[in-house]
This record gives sequence, structure tokens and C-alpha cells, in this order.
Amino acid sequence: MTSLSPEEEDGRARRGTYPAGNRLLGRVVGCSGSKATVSAIAGQDGNGLAELWSVGRLITISVGANRVVALVCSMETAASTWSESDDNVMHIEVELVGEIRTGITGKVEFSAGISQYPYLGAVAHRMRSSDLAIIYDPGMSDTAVIGKLTQDTSLGALIHVPSLLSRHFAVVGTTGVGKTTAVTLLLHKALKADPSLRVLILDPHNEFAAAFPTESVVIDTDTLDLPFWLFKLEEFTEVLFRGRPAIVEEIDVLRDLIPEAKRMFKGTTDTALIRRGPEKSSLTADTPVPYRVADLMALIDERIGKLEGRLEKPHLRSLKVRVQAAINDPRYEFMFSSNTIHDTILTTISHIFRIPGDGKPVTTFQLSGIPSEVVNSVASILCRMAFEIALWSAGGVRILVVCEEAHRYVPADPKLGFFPTRQAISRIAKEGRKYGVSLGVITQRPGELDPTILSQCSTVFAMRLSNDRDQEIIRSAIPDSSASTMSFLSSIGNGEAIAFGEAVAVPMRMVFERVPEAVLPRANSGLQPVHRGDPNNVDLGKIVMRMRHIDDAAKPVPAPSPAPSYSPAAETFRPQQPSTTPQMPSIDPVQEFDVAAAHRRLTDAQPERQTGSGSRDIGQPTTPEAVPRREMSSLRASLLKKPLSSLLKD
Repeated sequence: MTSLSPEEEDGRARRGTYPAGNRLLGRVVGCSGSKATVSAIAGQDGNGLAELWSVGRLITISVGANRVVALVCSMETAASTWSESDDNVMHIEVELVGEIRTGITGKVEFSAGISQYPYLGAVAHRMRSSDLAIIYDPGMSDTAVIGKLTQDTSLGALIHVPSLLSRHFAVVGTTGVGKTTAVTLLLHKALKADPSLRVLILDPHNEFAAAFPTESVVIDTDTLDLPFWLFKLEEFTEVLFRGRPAIVEEIDVLRDLIPEAKRMFKGTTDTALIRRGPEKSSLTADTPVPYRVADLMALIDERIGKLEGRLEKPHLRSLKVRVQAAINDPRYEFMFSSNTIHDTILTTISHIFRIPGDGKPVTTFQLSGIPSEVVNSVASILCRMAFEIALWSAGGVRILVVCEEAHRYVPADPKLGFFPTRQAISRIAKEGRKYGVSLGVITQRPGELDPTILSQCSTVFAMRLSNDRDQEIIRSAIPDSSASTMSFLSSIGNGEAIAFGEAVAVPMRMVFERVPEAVLPRANSGLQPVHRGDPNNVDLGKIVMRMRHIDDAAKPVPAPSPAPSYSPAAETFRPQQPSTTPQMPSIDPVQEFDVAAAHRRLTDAQPERQTGSGSRDIGQPTTPEAVPRREMSSLRASLLKKPLSSLLKD
């Protein structure tokens, strides 16, 4: 195919000697500030022109030495029918995107602005591959290829990785279009470009563990140690009240007593002296310092026993019941385990945020097994700690927080959601890039996401969206010069996206490259798979034990006797032969619920935690192999019921 200059193309078009491979598409018959109309003629067979016109394709219009780039928005024929015998006149409306011109350095470059608008009669040409490469080249180093351009699959879709990470990004699209796979691809490219990056994924569907089989540490309810004293007061009360509105009187009691419990843990019992002479380092209810629940309960009992506390006794008793219920709930064992009474903040931060990473820079935090009333508090803690670590490390630690189903944590309605979680994520979105912490937002309903969060995401990958409100949200975020690009959102295919923002040169329609089968994200509950589609092979006893959070390995459960079978021929029930296997014993909640959850599946070797006296903490592995957590013993239960002061006296 012969490549011609715009002047040669225009001249040959006028003389009627235009080569078949490079024929002009049409001529401009109308132009406004942002759009133009091109008229083209196609014969009964199209003359090779009709198939070159397609909505969403880029074309060029010759204007002197420059080539104006335009996007095809709509097409129609001058008549309402298509003639099979005569020429057909087509009117194509295009949106002016920018122009390709020679810069001051003599290099051909693309500019988003237009210095010379098309004149009437200007020749429209199809886009060359070399011009497409110039248009979509970010013009910077540290780029990565994440797919192919839809218009020309021979060209790669390039993104600038530092801009993608430092200024946040969002991936939006309806269910089933490939958002999780696209995020997996982006994270692999980001880690390859920046190996020192630390990635924390809030994974509500347990899908990302399979996407990073060798680069990630999986944290679930069995491997999670998140001490209750790391929770701020609002986060802790969210756990105690289980998502319901908190009672102000009970919160005031906790705000007064938790600092005293922390001083008791540090060995300072003269709280009255501290009140008279407060120091700058005085403890508050939000200070991440360990304390014992037993000391908190003892302080509550002390207030109940005082005569002047008669008016607040109902609130104190109610608060005491709430704390006891949380301690005894086996679902909260990750908060109130035997490890949480020690100052393990260094080990906890090191394990969750991969400092050092030990070759595993990704943490997939599986939230599906965590109680729903605690998920918001856990997300708040993780996002808040990510920001503080990046802040106080003075840029030494770069963290990317990926929020799957982000509309759950930061909904558009300010009355919904959990305020501390919204506050922590908003702080990352607004101030994170200054300190090295970034945000990745994934959602299928951008219309239900806080618009402030979405507006802070400088790069957006918009996949197929069928909801009109969601399309309008994305349409309002794209530059006006490419607004018509959003009209394709409802019809693009799976794995295809329209990318726009800081990480790309101009809005581009592209197809993500395929992710290898070995790192495809897939849902995983952490349980052994069973034969699908046959409920007769499912052990109902194990299901019930898991629902009750009882370790089925500690006490084997016999299978129940089979139900009587039905004989169609006799039309009567025929009882089975009596089985020698005894029936499932009744479960005593007091006995069984005192046992912790199932064995821990440690995916990362943890260092031994040392107490102040040099003894090892209870429940920590001493070898790199996966060691199950030691179950809650009667000794631990008795220690929780005694205040620290009584133990010191003994």
C-alpha cells in the first residue's frame, strides 16, 4: 500500500487518480466549533468506502500541513433507503478530537487543541497506523502495554504506570464484563514496573487469592489477628452495637474507662494523679495501646458498685452485657484471641502491609468470612493504618489500597455506610498521593459511589454499563472533547473498555489482553471443593458445624441416619435398615462455643512474638510450616475474667 502525503492525496483526489488502497473517504460539508459533517459517496457495492465508515473509528481531515483527528459519532444516508443501482450519498457526523502536526522540534506530535479548523471541501482520510501510534503514545517512559486498540489490533494500548498509581484509578462496569480480571492485569503490570509497591486488596468475594498465587499472602478469619485495642472508639462501638445506632451514655463510659484500662496495662494505677496533671502523651480511647478486657470489665463493675453511679447503672449493665457478648462470640475470635493481650502492633502491621515483603508484596484480605457488622470497622482500620504508615514513613513505603465493591464502603448517600470508613477512604483519595498511598476503586454501580471519591480517580477504565445513571456519571467525568465516546458504553464487549485520564494520552477504546489461566481470579471459600450438582454427596453435619463456628476436627460428627426411601411400585414408604452409626449428638452451646474457630491456614511464616519477660506468646507458630492456632483454653477464659491488679497481687 502506497503511503502519500496529505497534499498528494488531496491533489490526486481532485484529478481522479487516487490509488485504490488510499482513496479518500469524503469531504467536509459542514463544521462547527466541536463537530463537522463529512459527505461521502458509495456505489451499489460500496466502492470500498462504506465498510471503512464505522461509528467509533478515528479519521483524519487534511487542513494545510496539519491533519485534524475526528471521531465518527453518527452516520446516515441522504435518502431514507439504500440504492442497489445508483450511488449512495452518506452524511457522517464527526467530533473533532485534536490534530497531528509538526512540533517546534521537527517531530510529528499530537495536540488535543485545534489550531486550524477544517474548511468546506477539506478531504477526509482514513486513519493511518502511524498516526494512531502517535495519538495514543503517552510520550513518557515507564509505560506498560495492557491490551490492544479496538480500531487497530496491531497497536498496543499503553498506560503510564506512575500516573496510574499516584493519582488513583477506577474500574467500573456491570457484572460479568471482566472487571476483576482487568484489575488483576493492572496490578501485575504495576508490580512489574514498581517491585517495591505494597498492595492491599479488600476482597469481599475471595477472588484475588488465585490471581496472585506466589506474590500474595491471604488473610481470612482463620489467619487474622486484629487486636481489639487497634480499633478506634467509633470502630469498637460499631462492633459492640453490631451496626445499630449507639447509645451515647454507653459511649461516654467507654471514652472514660478505656484510657484507664490502658494505663493499668502499662502499670500506672494512680489515674487520679494523671487527671490532675495531664501530659502531652496522655492516653485516649483512640490511642493504639494494648489493654485488657478484664480490666475494662473491672472498671465497669467498680462504677456499678459506687453509690453515686446509681443513675447510670442501667447503661453500665447494658454495656457490660455487650462487651461480654462480643468476647464470647466465636466469630470475633480474631479480635479477642489470646494473642491480642500483648503489644503485637509491629507484628500485625508487618504481616498485613508486607514490611518487609519477603517476596510477597500483595495482601488479599478476604472479607467474606468476617461478620457483616464488623466488615466496616475492619475496612476502616486497614485504610486508616495504610494512610498513617505512608505518612509517618515519609514516603519510604508506597501502598496501593484496592477496594472491590467500593460503593459498599463509600456510598453516594451520606446517611448510609460507616462514617469512619468513608473518612479513611476519602483521606486517601484526597491526600494520599502526597505521601505515597494510592487508591484503586472497583464498582459495578458508579452511580451509588460517592462522587467525591470517583472525581479523585484521575484514570478511569469504563467497561460496559447498562444503567443510564451510571453512564451519566462516567460521561460527566470525561473531557468534553471526547464526550461522544461514552455513547458506546452500553454496547462494548466483555474485556473491552474506554480508558481516559492521566495515565493515557487521549481517551482510547481498547481490549484488555488475556490473563494467563494460572493467575485468573476465581472465587474461593477456603474449603475443599465437592462434586457440583449432586447434593447427595454433601455432608449436612459439616455445614451445620461451620454455621455454628465449631471445629469439626476437634470432635468428629457422625453422619445422620438416612431418611426412609420411597418405592414408586408399592407407593408406600419403606424404612431403611437400622444403622449402627449413632445419631448426631445434641450440641451444648456453652461447651462448644468456648472452642475457637477451625484450624488456621497460615500462608506466611510469622516470627515468634516475644513478651516482656522473654516467654513466647500463646498460639504463635515456631516453625515455618502451617501450625493451627491453639484453641481457647479454660485458663484464658479465667484470665479474661480477672483484672490485672488481682493477678499482680497474687
